[in-house]
Order: sequence, then C-alpha cells, then structure tokens
Amino acid sequence: MHPFFESNRVLTIAEVGLAHDGSLGTAHAYIDAAADCGATAVKFQTHIAAEESTVAEKFRVKVFPQDATRYDYWLRTGFEKSQWLELAAHARERGVQFLSSPFSNLAVDWLCECGVPAWKVASGELTNYPMLARMCETGLPILISSGMSSWAELQGTVDFVRARSVPFGIFQCTTSYPCPPEKWGLNVLAELRERFACPVGLSDHSGEIYAGLAAVALGATMLEFHIAFSKQQFGPDSKASLTLDQARTLVAGANQIANAMRNPIDKDQQAADLKPLHDLFTKSIVAARSLSAGTVLSETDLAFKKPGTGISAAVSDSLIGKRLKIDVPADHFFSADDFA
Repeated sequence: MHPFFESNRVLTIAEVGLAHDGSLGTAHAYIDAAADCGATAVKFQTHIAAEESTVAEKFRVKVFPQDATRYDYWLRTGFEKSQWLELAAHARERGVQFLSSPFSNLAVDWLCECGVPAWKVASGELTNYPMLARMCETGLPILISSGMSSWAELQGTVDFVRARSVPFGIFQCTTSYPCPPEKWGLNVLAELRERFACPVGLSDHSGEIYAGLAAVALGATMLEFHIAFSKQQFGPDSKASLTLDQARTLVAGANQIANAMRNPIDKDQQAADLKPLHDLFTKSIVAARSLSAGTVLSETDLAFKKPGTGISAAVSDSLIGKRLKIDVPADHFFSADDFA
C-alpha cells in the first residue's frame, strides 16, 4: 500500500472549500484551525474561472447576491498561483498536509508546484479524463469522491486510473448539504472495498460527527469533513460543516476507534490476564453460619461472598447434600477437604 494510505491512522481531511469567500487571510486562518483540530490534512478547491467555467454557468442555489453567475463567483473567490504557494507553505509549517481539488489542467499544474502529496477529485470531475490523465502523470495517489456517480461511471474512472498504475482511494459521498442520516450511505463503504479493493472513506456533509465515527467503526480509513468557524457564517456549506470543536472531537474519536479496530481482543486471553480482578470481584461459597461436623448441607447453609478464591458460586448445587467432616465457622470458605 502507498505510504499515503498507511494503515496505522485515519486520514482526516478538514475541507475548507470556499469557506474563505475569497479572503486570503481567512484561508490562512483555516489552515491554523485545521492544524489545531489535529487533522491530517487541510483541503481547499482551486478554481481558475477562465480555465473551468463560462458566463453560462448558473448557480445551483444562488446565495451570493454580488455574483451574477458562478463564473463571477469563481473569479471573485479565486487565488493567484503565488497565493496558493503561500498557503501550501503555511500548511507545511503547521504540520498538516496541503490538499486542494483542481478543476482545470492549469489548476493541476499550479498544485504540482505547491507540492501536494495527493489529488482529491471532486465528484463532478470523475469523467474529466484529460485532467485525470494529467494527475496520473504525477504518480501521486488519487482520492476519488463518488458523490454524484453511478457504479458504472465510478468503474470507468477506476479503470482509467488503475490502467496507469496510480494508487487510489474512494470516498462514499452524498451530494446533499446538509446530508440527513438516511442518505449517508454507510452501506456503500463495504461494497466499495469489495468492488475496488482499495482504501475507502467517507466524505461527509452531515454537519455532525456521527457519520464519520460510524464510518471508521465500519472500517473507513479516510474521513473528509467541512469545517467552518460558525454554522451561521455566510456561505453554501456552513450548515453542512463542523465547528472547530466538533472537528476536534471527530478527529480524536476517529483515531481512538481506529486504534481499537486495529487491536482486536481475545476474550479468553483477556480473562486470563484479568484473573486477579476476577478473583477479587466474583463470589465463593461460604458457610452461612457456624456448622457442626456431620451436617448435611442444604441450600440455607450456603452463602455467596467475595473474594472468588474458593469454590465458585456457579457450582453451589454440587455442595447440597454433602456431609461435613469438620466443624466450620460462619463465612468459612468451603473446599473439597471439608466433606466426608
């Protein structure tokens, strides 16, 4: 497996997307936020309006009154190559990997110069084979988001990438903002793993931590989630994003669950290791009161008390009817030598 997908961690990707709304300072602040949350990587989207769009592109849902078209939005919120280089350098300084989804060949070239360790392909770009070919030429791992893809389309993308011997992973993703539980598609994780024999993950838009934690418990080794300084901030993804406190909790929880998944226990071995505690907390059979030699034990002669170092309470029936050969005091721990 490629080192990028090393199995002893969950790859946690804090997706900024366009939450910066074109502010370079805010983009830098998000890098610090992702690092403070403990995320493995921080991810943006590299849009270059003239390379990927036309004025004919309309908003799916218009939320920005100052932008007449999506082209205008990409133009207003895009960064120059020099600014992307600054953001990538900042991420390295903070110890988080810098990722960004490209939406044009030129964006791929810019991000190559930024030194990205992998490519994240947005679901709308899965059939953009010319751009995929450019990514594959770098040999870097490709992270495929399957949000709007059928199995057939996803298979075509996988075949294209696999034919070029490039390592890849696939994210289950539902393009819904925010995404309700009935659309998380956690069942798809196992099928992705079975069909494509690759690392799988969840790209989550629920705005809560539960989907991500459940995905890791089901074997996901990658999580992508949007982050926002506030769910009330202006923007299309805010309500589908995690606050920084939520992101911190998700990352910590995901890593703990992954650690548990990597370390299955043997119940019998665990019981053997806990024998001292077992003896301390379980019950033994003791005399309910002082009993004389010759007493034939009945149920009322027996009591069950800690520690469990004597005859186990589990076999109490086996003592009923036995005859004592010695006098015993109250709370005497019975042993096989007590009986005739």
